[in-house]
Amino acid sequence: MPENNKKKPSKTIAKNIIKTVLGQVPFTAEIYWLTRHRDKSLNSRFSLKKLNDNLPSICAQVNEMRSNKQEGGKKVFIFATLHYWIEHAAVTGLVLSGMGNDVTLGYLPYHDWQNEINRFDQRRQNLYAQDVLNKAEPLLKSISLLDLHAGYKVLPDLLQEKIEEVTRFDSMYTLQVETVDKSSEIYKLRCKRNVKAARAAFEWLSNNKPDLVIVPNGTIQEFGVIYEVARFMNIETVTYEFGDQRQRIWIAQNSKVMHQDTQDMWEAYKEVELTRTEKGKIRELFEARRKASVWKNFSRLWQQVPAKGVEIARSELGLDERPVVLLATNVLGDSLTLGREVFSNSMEEWLERTLQYFVGKTEAQLVIRIHPGEVLIHGQSMVDVINRVLPSLPEHIHVIGPEEKVNTYDLIAAADLGLVYTTTVGLEMAMSGVPVIVVGETHYRNRGFTLDLEGWVKYYKTINAILEDPTFYKLGKEQIDLAWAYAYRFFFDFPLPFPYHLVNLWEDYRSHPVGEITKSSSWSEYEPIFRYLVGEKIDWEAIKQKK
Repeated sequence: MPENNKKKPSKTIAKNIIKTVLGQVPFTAEIYWLTRHRDKSLNSRFSLKKLNDNLPSICAQVNEMRSNKQEGGKKVFIFATLHYWIEHAAVTGLVLSGMGNDVTLGYLPYHDWQNEINRFDQRRQNLYAQDVLNKAEPLLKSISLLDLHAGYKVLPDLLQEKIEEVTRFDSMYTLQVETVDKSSEIYKLRCKRNVKAARAAFEWLSNNKPDLVIVPNGTIQEFGVIYEVARFMNIETVTYEFGDQRQRIWIAQNSKVMHQDTQDMWEAYKEVELTRTEKGKIRELFEARRKASVWKNFSRLWQQVPAKGVEIARSELGLDERPVVLLATNVLGDSLTLGREVFSNSMEEWLERTLQYFVGKTEAQLVIRIHPGEVLIHGQSMVDVINRVLPSLPEHIHVIGPEEKVNTYDLIAAADLGLVYTTTVGLEMAMSGVPVIVVGETHYRNRGFTLDLEGWVKYYKTINAILEDPTFYKLGKEQIDLAWAYAYRFFFDFPLPFPYHLVNLWEDYRSHPVGEITKSSSWSEYEPIFRYLVGEKIDWEAIKQKK
């Protein structure tokens, strides 16, 4: 056993060395593919097997759709990398093709974004993807960006700056940090891949001039790169993402979907009072989150333990009658925090300066709730930031670690003031009548129920004023009602109906084959969303009227 265990690593190393050498030799991967992979399968994490299995059926259904469509659709370029996104983009692109659009799927055949791959395996994965995607021709054309030879084309300075920003975000997202080391391996890898993708995309888009580019996410990795190239070239661009709700999608037009810009949606709905049914629905969701249970089509468990009650929580934390300030953090590097600075340079700086401010404010109690999601991270914890600033905590500052069995809603019930960066906890505090200072550029900022400050001086003065008279600053009924209404709109109206979720793609497809949904009554609900994906302006007034 020990000898075998020793041999395995050496064999793997030798194999990788051989692949690295062969990867530099023209046609070696191609010859290997033709001779060793006659069944056109690939024993790799990069798997398009389910797409391959379902393509004949999907294409037959899309052909039937197209037979009923007239010419006049758009010339669309949809991009994806990572095998699961490629599968999803292919299905989405085929539906768009069935609606009469001329669709090209551009892709990069990677199975992850943070590890180097030798050129031999990269070329094999490329050949495999081509074999699978060619089966969708001519309904869905495809082009690998690896096959585009843009050489060392110099990108325009402004675009180069945008690509560097994406690379910085990639490092933050991958390492879960806010300070980026440009000499790190992940930064260098992401820089190399991003620049290469930018050159290839710039070349293809310049030569083929699509009417529209569709790309998931639009903030990080090659998704962010393609978005930046398209916007630099003034090509209409649509980004999309999926949250934790089944059969729902977020869509943004000419902006990054992860910014969750709810402005147009809120303009349409903000004067509309919630119906009794809608009020019941949002209260059910809020109560499920408080009780640490999954609600209906939501897949996320928001709390690890149910609420115990505010008095029990106060007792367990040792809180007295002094005002309580609840500071809720985000996970470092979360895509919902990238580029969200308003007056602080980072979330980390905000936490540091807030800690320094509260050290001397013994007349109040600061409770810092570290995001429970940190139990899943491998990067820097916000606890590390706290320990660096305050190696020894004063008695009036309490830190609740990510693994501690404390329900955030008990803390909200105890709070006189909330401090947040972009976390949804800020919205939930406002729903409970707690005044909330929002430091980052989050979707619920400037919606009428939070304190949205622009500088450090105003930040400190506002905290001080609230602590002097907490009762005066409690939210009134009108603001609380507004917060509840916004929460309903954000959770139930902002995510649009869509048949295929990324995580449950093939399960959703079995339940909703293309041919069936286009002939069913539900198509009237889904069709407008596919039109939004190809640039038709999202009409929130029309959506509101259909409810």
